[in-house]
Amino acid sequence: FLMERKAHVKFNRKEVMLAKLRKSCSCTPQKLKNFLMDFFPVLRWLPKYRCKEYIWGDIMSGLVIGIILVPQAIAYSLLAGLKPIYSLYTSFFANIIYFLMGTSRHVSVGIFSLISLMVGQVVDRELLLAGFDLNDDASPALGDGSLQNDNLSNTTAFNLTTVGINAKCGKECYAIGIATALTFMAGVYQVLMGIFRLGFISMYLSEPVLDGFATGASLTILTAQVKYLIGIKIPRSQGHGMLVITWINIFRNISQANLCDVITSAICIVVLVTAKELGDRYKDKLKFPLPTELVVIVVATLVSHYGKLNEVYESSVSGAIPTGFIPPKLPEFNLMLRVALDALPLAIVSFVFTVSLSEMFAKKYAYTIRANQEMFAVGFCNIIPSFFHSFATSAALAKTLVKTSTGCQTQISGVISAMVVLLVLLFLAPLFYSLQKCVLACIIIVSLRGALRKFRDVPERYHVNKVDTVIWVVTMSASALVSTEIGLLVGIVFSMLCIIVRTQRPRTALLGQIQDTSFYEDDLEYENLSTVPKVKIFRFEAPLYYANRNYFLKSLYRLTNLDPNLEAARRKKFEKKEKQHLKNGNYTTANGLGIGETTLQLVPKQIDFQALVVDCSSISFVDTTGVNTLKEILKDYKNLNVSVLLACCNPSVIDSLKRGGYFGKDFGCMQEMLFYSIHNAVLFAKGQK
Repeated sequence: FLMERKAHVKFNRKEVMLAKLRKSCSCTPQKLKNFLMDFFPVLRWLPKYRCKEYIWGDIMSGLVIGIILVPQAIAYSLLAGLKPIYSLYTSFFANIIYFLMGTSRHVSVGIFSLISLMVGQVVDRELLLAGFDLNDDASPALGDGSLQNDNLSNTTAFNLTTVGINAKCGKECYAIGIATALTFMAGVYQVLMGIFRLGFISMYLSEPVLDGFATGASLTILTAQVKYLIGIKIPRSQGHGMLVITWINIFRNISQANLCDVITSAICIVVLVTAKELGDRYKDKLKFPLPTELVVIVVATLVSHYGKLNEVYESSVSGAIPTGFIPPKLPEFNLMLRVALDALPLAIVSFVFTVSLSEMFAKKYAYTIRANQEMFAVGFCNIIPSFFHSFATSAALAKTLVKTSTGCQTQISGVISAMVVLLVLLFLAPLFYSLQKCVLACIIIVSLRGALRKFRDVPERYHVNKVDTVIWVVTMSASALVSTEIGLLVGIVFSMLCIIVRTQRPRTALLGQIQDTSFYEDDLEYENLSTVPKVKIFRFEAPLYYANRNYFLKSLYRLTNLDPNLEAARRKKFEKKEKQHLKNGNYTTANGLGIGETTLQLVPKQIDFQALVVDCSSISFVDTTGVNTLKEILKDYKNLNVSVLLACCNPSVIDSLKRGGYFGKDFGCMQEMLFYSIHNAVLFAKGQK
């Protein structure tokens, strides 16, 4: 029987588009109010804030995150190749803006190691191209808007008219100029993606790609910090293969290691790792995480200051961190053009991490977020701070987990964290002058534990899904050995190729009947299945399109043990020989048979079936090539007196077959060619005998 399809009302797309355009372009007070509330979600939830219920959790989580943010911000400045003050600016502005525009109640948006690394790689490249020395211990240069004491002014300034800055600008000035231009462009891309609703791009970053990318980048981050751990002075490597080049330089200069830095690093790593392990083990008993990083920084700064480690042992220190805010400045347009391409992967990675974390915690705590608004929020978290000498931001998993574990209820906690950072910016920043860089490197390396532990999960990942493991390994290797941007691109392309290969060579099977039922399954996978006499049931587990057409035919011919084209050619050849014998007056056939036995000889023994049922339940769509392929086998098998029946086709496949003329012009034979279950097709085939 044929089920009657519903009649769908056809819409005039032009009229629908015009109606939507008129509606979106109209402006009423209510619509303006809704727009503002959608664009600034804080206007919706803040008036409904349950102060007595939420305030203490928000204050506690905000204070804890603020305490964690300060040492991390100072440490991650090493990754970005910038002064610590800019990291503090970034942490402050990002929390304030996300409080106004974000839809997630729990994510912590701010400085993130992976984003800092991507910014740092672009900054280092542009500094090198501009002729600056990448040695971190070189005297800092003065430039526009930099806050330095007068006693640090004995520096060399470069005239950078060739790269778009017409005034004399030092290394620090040019570095933050590159970072802000890059951040501004990344924010513009994110806002444009939000306007054009391009959030679907994040779907192409699968979990293995993101995990592999993060792990590979973590190896790069770890490698970049080793020179600070042991106190050697080597140039910051640039370009592809920087991980290998950096390790070669480290081993070449290992004899120059600073013993003071080595001892300090060993002590700090032991303390930090021990505290982290104890915190993980007893996290259910602790009301809030131990502020180990802050304690280590305070103690290390005091020891370095009173022990005069910089003067006596030449240990590298953070240097002067000014207080206050630098006047806002528009990012240089010419620099934006230089980094426009670099900003695209930065924008995508920043958005994907923010939205994925937002969705994860929204699902956990039973509320919804708006992905498009998240794109606007993280976009403006980059655009606006770029005017205030800040660089790119993203949500960070570790800090978000801390927020939720310390009672965070809303983004009020982000404002509290921003106030803690503001306190440091206004009053406490100069106190970190004597803080050793090796201590900051230890904090960064210990923070990578989660990403580096992914290596332990490889055997389990391989057991679950081999293809995903290969994608993870390829993405991780490319990100670590080539570059982070290339690694991300390689991961996306490779994962897409894996999908294409899977559809090009999918599983195929002949089905047998489950005894005493009307169900059918793979004959090679299940025991005690009975074959249906004179009927072959073929399953193809993928869409049928131009790329897998040949594999479909080869698999069908192999499993049914019959290639209709070869069989037809063999029959024609045999008939030709028979006609030749008869023409010569020889009534014995070419095989030594009599004329009466010729008919039997024409039906070969390998054709042990009279009907072929194609299970289309796994075929999600067919293109023109797929329709022509089905028409081809219909014709070829018909010439051998074998009927082809289709079963379990979805409506889109049926429509494609109709448009392609598979059922003929008037669809008169459709009920004899198409069935809604395999069993119906089998019963019909048996009735044809």
